[in-house]
Amino acid sequence: MTAALKRSRIAMPQVDFTQPAGEPALAAPDSVSWRVFKNPVALYIGGITAVLLELAEPRVRTGVWEHTTFRTDPLPRMQRTGLAAMMTVYGPASDAEKMIAGITRMHSRVAGVTPDGQPYEALQPELMDWVQVTASYGFLQAYHRFVAPLSQADRDRFYAEALPAAALYGAPGSPRNEAEQVALFERMFTALEAHPIVLEFLDIMRRTHSLPWPLRPLEKYYLRAAVTLLPPQVRDLLGLGAQYDLAGWQRGMIRLTGRIFDRLVIRSAPPAQACVRLGLDAGYLYR
Repeated sequence: MTAALKRSRIAMPQVDFTQPAGEPALAAPDSVSWRVFKNPVALYIGGITAVLLELAEPRVRTGVWEHTTFRTDPLPRMQRTGLAAMMTVYGPASDAEKMIAGITRMHSRVAGVTPDGQPYEALQPELMDWVQVTASYGFLQAYHRFVAPLSQADRDRFYAEALPAAALYGAPGSPRNEAEQVALFERMFTALEAHPIVLEFLDIMRRTHSLPWPLRPLEKYYLRAAVTLLPPQVRDLLGLGAQYDLAGWQRGMIRLTGRIFDRLVIRSAPPAQACVRLGLDAGYLYR
């Protein structure tokens, strides 16, 4: 991405997920994906887990740190990423496809060389597969552990449901089930490494308040929760030790907020609006 693009401020679009009436999304309303992505606690925790895993891969880390505004302007970047996730899961399929095509065009301009001399291009299938699987893993595990346990069948379904969007994003090796996710993690482990940028990211997250005011006192615990979701060998590799552990009462508090938001209908939010678009009650996902 050019320096001009990096410096630019992209206005957050206002999206009405209730329109056009009747148009399906890339995933169905009864999917595990619609159930998981409606929960803001799971998305916040899982999103941090995903970024930690991405930053452990040197080519992805260099691309993110050198070609985005995350370091200097993290909140708008996080908001755009969140909107992209909402559009991918809940948006009308035609709009989701257009948005993904635009993101892919932007990624096609991202290339470079890591500090240790590895060339990279953002659209390399191996790197896109890693970004895709880390996001799926983060969101799924955050919901599974801090909101409501999901069966093995549902966890496998979640990965399978992501395949159409993964193909559009250019991730042909995206896992079809949890066993393939585990295998992909094992293959990638030798490419991962500790780096000061990982700690810098965690420090940025401590200072950046993106949740509503009532939840901001819990952000530090959500951050720790995200670290606890890392596979143990990755957490050890990154040197994220006992200071990120959760006490029993902290874990219980996180689960309580996760479960509250799993039943709280926010009619202006994409999940409820998407239900209305498809002729369902706004509270369809929250029963």
